[in-house]
Amino acid sequence: MANVTELAARLSKAVADRIAIEQLSEDTPDLDLATGYAVQRALREQAGPLAGWKLGITSPAKQAQVGVKDPVYGFLAAGNALDLGAPLKTGELIQPRAEPEIVFTMGRDLAGPHVTAAEVLAATAGVAVGVEILDSRYRDYRFTMADVVADNTSAARYVIGAPVPPAGIDLRLIGVVLEHNGEVVTTASGAASLGHPAAAVAWLVRALAAEGEGLRAGEVILSGGLTAAVPVAPGDVVVASADRLGTVELRCQ
Repeated sequence: MANVTELAARLSKAVADRIAIEQLSEDTPDLDLATGYAVQRALREQAGPLAGWKLGITSPAKQAQVGVKDPVYGFLAAGNALDLGAPLKTGELIQPRAEPEIVFTMGRDLAGPHVTAAEVLAATAGVAVGVEILDSRYRDYRFTMADVVADNTSAARYVIGAPVPPAGIDLRLIGVVLEHNGEVVTTASGAASLGHPAAAVAWLVRALAAEGEGLRAGEVILSGGLTAAVPVAPGDVVVASADRLGTVELRCQ
C-alpha cells in the first residue's frame, strides 16, 4: 500500500530543492487516482491558507500535450499568488511554463453533486483573465494521471487580472491570446475548457462534492488552461489577453 505521507514528503522536497524527480508511480505501482488525491490533500494541509482551486487537463491542446484525457483538480495556495506587476522569480521553480486562464471569483458558496454551469454563473461575482505558471516536479513533465494529481496538478504560481461581472458575456466565445516575448504563440476560445469555462467549474463542484467539499465565497477558480503551456525563462515576458476581460502581463526574472 502506498505511503501517502512519504509520497507527499518526496514532492515537498522536490519543491524545496528545486530538483525534478521521477514519477511516483515508477516505484509505487499501486498509485491510483484516489491515492493521488490523498497525497494532494496531505500537501494542502501543509500549504497554509487556501485561495481557491484550479482545473487541469480541460482543453484538447492540454490533453494532447501531457497525454491524458480527463479533467483533474488541485488547490491554490494563497502564498503562491503574484500581484499584478510583480515578477515571476523563475529561480524558485524547476521547469516553469505559462498558460492563459479564465478565472472565476465566487460571489457565494456553491456545493452539491448536481451543480450546473448555469448555477456556477449565477454564483460568480466576477470573471477575469489570468496566467498560471505550472511547474511539474517530475522530470520532463512526464506523469500518469495519478502522478499529476498527487503533484497538485503542477500548480506553482498564478496572477489574476481585475474581474468584471459575468452578465452578458458568453465565455464560450471569448478569444484568448497568449504572447511570449512579443510574439503570438497560441490562441483559443473559452470553449476550449470543457465546452464552456463555467461547465469546467461545475465539474469541479461535483468532484468536490464527492469529497464532502465545495466552493466558498471569495475563492478564485482557474477554469483550466486554454492552450498548451509555454516554457519561460529569466527575461521573458508573457501576456495573456481575453476579449472583454482585459490583459495580464507577467515578466520573468
